[in-house]
Amino acid sequence: MQLPKYLKLILSLLVPLSVGAIVGITTSDNISTWFVNLKQPWFAPPNWVFGPVWTCLYLLMGYAFYLIWVSSTYSHWKGKAITIFIIQLGLNFLWSYLFFAWHWLGLALFEICLLWVTIFLTILVFAKVSKLAAWLLVPYIIWVSFATILAFVYWQLNTPNW
Repeated sequence: MQLPKYLKLILSLLVPLSVGAIVGITTSDNISTWFVNLKQPWFAPPNWVFGPVWTCLYLLMGYAFYLIWVSSTYSHWKGKAITIFIIQLGLNFLWSYLFFAWHWLGLALFEICLLWVTIFLTILVFAKVSKLAAWLLVPYIIWVSFATILAFVYWQLNTPNW
């Protein structure tokens, strides 16, 4: 059975938003306890910024995925685009646990670098199917670039013997 486009749109938006909601709910206790006690970089945004930014990014990701899903392009690029998108979304999910729940700053730093690479690859592969879908992910990679710098500085400031 073929899903109607409106259901594909709803699913495409709900999946990344659900990932963000699950991560937010399960790691929020650590933000008000562990995270606030870390040495903070001078350029770290206030905590209230992250929720709205990530909500927008998850919506952009979801719509970009929708464009790929409903694309009439049936080349091998479409399958690769869907696969790499799912991988990067899984890495996105994992990062918050590594950093906020398990407090593994070094591993979180390594993993966010891997996430950045997969986002970059997602953009490249999405561009083969839909230029608009690729462009919709540019704010995401910009934000993750900033988050990578933040992760490095948090690791540097809060790891003994660095």
